[in-house]
Amino acid sequence: MARLTGTRPVATRRWGCAAAFLLLLFTVQAAQKADFSGDSTAATINHSLTLLQRLQELLQNGNGSDSVLRVRSATSDEPKVFHTHQLLLSLQSEVFESLLRNQSVVTLYEPPETAALFEKFIRYLYCGGVSILLHQAIPMHQLASKYRVWGLQRGVAEYMRTHLASESSQGHVVGWYHYAVRVGDAALQESCLQFLAWNLSAVLGSAEWGSVSVELLLLLLERSDLVLHSELELYTAVESWLNRRQPEAPVAERVLRAIRYPMIAPSQLFRLQAQSAVLARHRSAVQDLLFQAFQFHAASPLHFAKYFDVNCSMFLPRNYLAPSWGSQWVITNPARDDRSTSFQTQLGPSSHDAGKRVTWNVLFSPRWLPVSLRPVYSDSVAGAIQPVRIEDGRPRLVITPAMSSPDFAGVSFQKTVLVGVRQQGRVLVKHAYSFHQSSDEAADFLVHADLQKRTSEYLIDNSLHLHIIIKPVYHSLIKVKK
Repeated sequence: MARLTGTRPVATRRWGCAAAFLLLLFTVQAAQKADFSGDSTAATINHSLTLLQRLQELLQNGNGSDSVLRVRSATSDEPKVFHTHQLLLSLQSEVFESLLRNQSVVTLYEPPETAALFEKFIRYLYCGGVSILLHQAIPMHQLASKYRVWGLQRGVAEYMRTHLASESSQGHVVGWYHYAVRVGDAALQESCLQFLAWNLSAVLGSAEWGSVSVELLLLLLERSDLVLHSELELYTAVESWLNRRQPEAPVAERVLRAIRYPMIAPSQLFRLQAQSAVLARHRSAVQDLLFQAFQFHAASPLHFAKYFDVNCSMFLPRNYLAPSWGSQWVITNPARDDRSTSFQTQLGPSSHDAGKRVTWNVLFSPRWLPVSLRPVYSDSVAGAIQPVRIEDGRPRLVITPAMSSPDFAGVSFQKTVLVGVRQQGRVLVKHAYSFHQSSDEAADFLVHADLQKRTSEYLIDNSLHLHIIIKPVYHSLIKVKK
């Protein structure tokens, strides 16, 4: 890195650099303000790339430098030295403006992870652009936040929100969530939490599952929109987390009580009681829940609902991908024609309903027209019909039972449609639409999707990948006796 040379006073060199920069900036801006008022010969002469190149050279060579940053880190005896220009740093950062106001040499102390990226950070201040990798997102965000470079801070946060699906060896979404909580970024926090909920099976088997905090684990266990194969899969992952983290007994018991045991078949519950060391250690804390789960499976739902409050999360299924809860549907060329399919699900999670099946009919229409857009005859011109464009329609999905039965009494059905997309080479859930028995369809289903384009993010190899889940919900018909 070039050092300061010459005996010219600091103030003189500072204003000389400022004048040169402003002159370059004025030249570019003046060229971009060409008058286009009816003159066909008008044109824009844009040398902004040349300007960026000159600014990079200023940083690289230290020409006209009027300030020095010395960055120290605990892992290095020698500081990193950057010969910089006060004007450029001050334009981007109010912190640097304050630090360099009365001194030209500043020593900064940075943790190793941010010190390693400081050169990239300074280059952004000169050129307005930076390239980062997944593991560099948090330290770069920390630098942007510390020195109040708000544009870079927002840019890194957006990078994190759009790269949740990227594959990394150790995982990163859990770490990003914890970081978002620490810095108070609610938008990033919610994006991470939603991604984890909708793609939990992919996280359960990864290295980052062990780094999930107690607070995050409890937040996930509260949710009914978790997408995973079964509740047993979730219990197995929770058991692994408890064995690895070894939390205090109250924490372990709180976690175990968040499992929805009625959603696990009796045969599997018996096996857990016999084989799970975690359940054996904390049996007294969950004994009431296990007993209630066995009662739930033994009695008819109508009889059970007379004595227990079934209108709570313990009896509400999550988004289970097992075949008894729904079906995957891959629609090839979804912009072409209406499609239909049918599948069967178990009437309910209770073993009393295990042998009962409900058949569902599904209709998909790529260009369904709402009533307000359907053709009508015009009064002004006899027989004329208002023109309707194909693109005015929107995708529609209707899910209806093909049968009715007295067994449906006390049961309503929540329908959830998962839309799979390919991101960073992996098929993941990006959208989930839910609607209840009172409606046959989701009003906002793929409302923003452009299925006409083969490059649509909603399509995988020109196919729409859906997974339809039917969630039976029991209701108390008689007031619960206290």
